[in-house]
This record gives sequence, C-alpha cells and structure tokens, in this order.
Amino acid sequence: MLEAKNYDFDAIVVGSGITGGWAAKELTEKGLKVLVLERGKELQHGTGYLGEHAPDWKLPYQGKRPRELYEKEYPIQSKSYAFSEATRHFFTNDKQNPYVQDDKPFDWMRADVVGGRSLLWGRQTYRWSEQDFQANAQDGHGIPWPIGYKDIAPWYSYVEKFIGVSGEAMGLDELPDSEFLPPMGMHKLEETIRGRLKRKAPDIKLTMGRAAILTEDHKGRAACHYCGPCHRGCSTGSYFSSQSSTLPAARTTGNLVLRANSVVEKLVYDPASGKISEVRVIDSRTGERLVFRSRIVFLCASTVASTQLLMNSQSETFANGLGNQGGALGHYMMDHALGMAGMGIFLDDMDSYWYGNRPNGMYIPRFRNLKAQDNNNDFLRGYGYQVHALRMNWQSSFNKKGFGADLKDSLRKPGPWIWALAAFTECLPDKRNRMYLHPGKKDRFGIPQVAFDAAWRDNEHKLWNDAVQQGDRILKAAGSVFSIKQEKLESVMGAGIHEMGTARMGNDPAESVLNAHNQVHGVPNLFVTDGSCMTSSSCVNPSLTYMALTARACDYAVKQLSQGVI
Repeated sequence: MLEAKNYDFDAIVVGSGITGGWAAKELTEKGLKVLVLERGKELQHGTGYLGEHAPDWKLPYQGKRPRELYEKEYPIQSKSYAFSEATRHFFTNDKQNPYVQDDKPFDWMRADVVGGRSLLWGRQTYRWSEQDFQANAQDGHGIPWPIGYKDIAPWYSYVEKFIGVSGEAMGLDELPDSEFLPPMGMHKLEETIRGRLKRKAPDIKLTMGRAAILTEDHKGRAACHYCGPCHRGCSTGSYFSSQSSTLPAARTTGNLVLRANSVVEKLVYDPASGKISEVRVIDSRTGERLVFRSRIVFLCASTVASTQLLMNSQSETFANGLGNQGGALGHYMMDHALGMAGMGIFLDDMDSYWYGNRPNGMYIPRFRNLKAQDNNNDFLRGYGYQVHALRMNWQSSFNKKGFGADLKDSLRKPGPWIWALAAFTECLPDKRNRMYLHPGKKDRFGIPQVAFDAAWRDNEHKLWNDAVQQGDRILKAAGSVFSIKQEKLESVMGAGIHEMGTARMGNDPAESVLNAHNQVHGVPNLFVTDGSCMTSSSCVNPSLTYMALTARACDYAVKQLSQGVI
C-alpha cells in the first residue's frame, strides 16, 4: 500500500453508482485504501430490493400510483419508467431535494441509495465509434476530444470482460463490436422483420440489443432467467450494477470503506500544494460536519452533482468554481432526445409467442451522415433506434363489444404484434445549455441549489424530424399494416437520463475542465469520470464509455502516485 502519512485514505471516491463503483474496484485492487462517500441511504444487495418479485397486492397502495403523493413529493422522479411503489425507495424525494428550472423544463432523475442509478439504468451497452470521437473536430461544434477510439478501445474490452455484455458481432465501423456473451434470442416477428429489411432496406441493420445482462453464468453471477422488470433490483446479479459487481469486488480486497448518508459539500483547494487538501462532508441524518483527507479524489457523483460540487468549491485561485479556468464549467450540457418515433401493427407470425420476460429489445444503429456523400442533409450527425416488439392483449381490448363466454375467450387470446421504434438522437454541445448555482436558494444542507437553463436546439429538432420520416420508411419496409408517427419532439432535456457535459475534457484549460486523463487542469490529484467529462454526446447510450474512462483514469492516477508525480 502507498504511504498514507497525514492522510485518512489514499483515495476518496464521491458516488457509488456506475463510475463510483468502478473507481472503488480499480483503486482498491491496486492496493489503495479507499473511502467511498455516498449521498444516498444504505441499501443491501438483494435484501434491499423490496419490490423485486412482489405482486401488486403486497406493495403499498396495492401497487397503484398515489397521485397526490407523487405530485407533491415526486413530481420529477415519478416521470421515470422505473418509478413505482416497487422502486420508490430507490429514488430521491423531490420536495426534500429541490432544484430550480428557468422557463425551460429539465428533468433531473436521481437515485437516493448506495448503487445509485446503476440499479435503475436500462442496461443498453454500446461502444462509441471513431467517428463519434472525431465529430467535433470534423464539423466544428464543440472542441476536439483529446482522445480517440484507439485510446479507449482496450478499456472498453477490459470493462466488458468484467461486467458481461450480451450481443451480436456485426463488424460495423459505426457501432464497434464488444467482447460479447451470446445474444438474447429474437422473437419470431423480429426474425421476420430482419429478413424483410435485408431485402427492402439494406441500409438498415437490425440486431439484438447489446445489454449488460448475462446470458450465461459469469464471474459468480447467474445468467438472466427472464423473471421480470430489472429496475426493481436483481438479487442474482444477472444485470450489471455496482451493487452486484464492482462494490463486492472492492470489498473483497479489504481496502474499502463505504459511508452512506454522506453529502459532500465542498472540496478544499490548497494553493501551496496545488491540490485538494480536504473533502468536507455533511451527515444527512445527524447534520454533523466531517472532514476527510486523501492523496487523490475521484468525482463520480453523476454529471449534475459533480459539477455542482466543483462550482461550490470556489477559492481565491478558482473564484468561479474548481477547475474553471476558462468558463466552461457548467456549460455544454447534453442529453439524448428520445421518444417513440414510430409504431406499427403487424399481422405476421400470429401463431408465435414467447416465454418469460426478455429484458431487452432490438437495435438499429446510426445510418445517417455516415459518409461524406450523406452530408447534403440539413442536419448534423445522427441517431439510432431502440426497437421493441410486444403483443396486444386484453388490456388493449377490454372495451370491445361482446358478452359472456365468447367475450372472455377472445380476451384470453393475444392480438396483433406491435413493433415500436424509440429514437435516440445526438445532441450538439452548445454553450447556451447550462447548469449553475442559484444565487439565492439553498437546499436543506445550506448548499446552493442547482438551476438549469437548457433546451433542444435547431439541430436536435431536425434530427427528430428525420428520425420520424425514416422510421415510417422502416416500418413500411418491415411490413407494418398500420403505422403511427410522433411528429413532434415531446421529451425535455434530462428525460433521457443521459445528461452529460458541463466539465468537459479537452487539451486547452481555457476551453475545458479536464485533460485527456480526466484530471482537472491545474489540480493534479482531482479526477472526474462521470458523464460531466463528456465533450460530445454520440447517439448511443453512454454508460459503457463512462466506465471505460473511469478504469483508464484510475490506472493513470495510480501510476502517477507511484511515480511521485501527484
């Protein structure tokens, strides 16, 4: 272990979610004594998943939505697909933890337990492509990334081999292959549609979703048994979460201390050493104020929370927020605009059904603006579709005409197939999209509240319009007998739960907050590896990239420590 003279720990990690768990695992396995500070409540893997297999009649309010309670205390969190009486204990209470929105709504989804949103994420797991990392430099929006695909590819592989990613190798430049476990099986209709698209729309590639869900036993975790909604928690660890994977690995080393109910208020910068000297914490249960010291600090609290902490850590050296040398901190907020771009009804394969509850759908990778000749479109970059097949059932037919046994018998039979295209469009980095600390409002701990001023811009609306039109083309080629289009982009920023940016990576401290190793410019012992570090957004789910960047930054930080550079 590294010498810890005058330090409580070798490393402090703020946050225990997807990136915090990875930082804890990597740093402890490299011999460092690590303190993880988690704002949320303590939660035990397995036994804490109160709604995992609970039927509605065992849940509060028999599983119904208590509308008055949700409107009063969870007006934002209750918008999440994962929020219900089975999972409410995972989420933040909006009334107790308010934030400020200007005239532009922003949905800030927050977990309030150890493990964070890694318990609630959609588990879609995709690599970025070289084109994704080069996009800013090529079209002039945002600043160039200080790294490329070749820099992160080995770390993608490293992470994938540990978490387990099921999927199908496609050999596509626009969607690089991962280290795959076998893919989940397709429904019969999906096989039919895939064959039609190959013939009628060969530019459209359809593959099983790449998911951090096990299709075979892997590193002590059981293969998925298709039992139900993953976001209620998974006691078998069949999907990746920090609770099931990285935190247990860190605990095994004996080098981990995890402290829940710990609100990090401020990082103290020491101008003499040029480093973070203290991490100041408030115990959310008792109000006690504590101070911890370490050789390095990793911020992994999520995009908004980490940036809020950097902003609240002003000093004489960093009067406008820690690491904010050029004014980029808080700006360039991004998310993925998403929604149901198209939905079709299919009468094929009506005699086919499925077994269990497959926690995954199909995926259509980006196919727009991939080549130079595509650039006559009136929009930049592109989008992909997450695609879901389901059968209509009695819930869609309970008002049908009929009576008696014949009616009951008809309601028992599944109806036509529905195939729905959910578009995820890229968001350009734009300085106008920002978060900041409200000058007058503070939270219950005396910390300035976060405020948002961010919205979709012209390019995001153009991308959505194209996604709707292309979706209609895809549905027709697939054989839909009736299609519905969602013409207007209705989601607000934040609703994609892929918020990123606000403390971006870059080579120039005048334009960025972090360097190529996620290290804060001018503060060598401080690293930020959650979504706030992102310099552009791609159109694929970003969590795998966050994990790979975290593992890479941990490797670099420990080498710097061992060499005496930090």
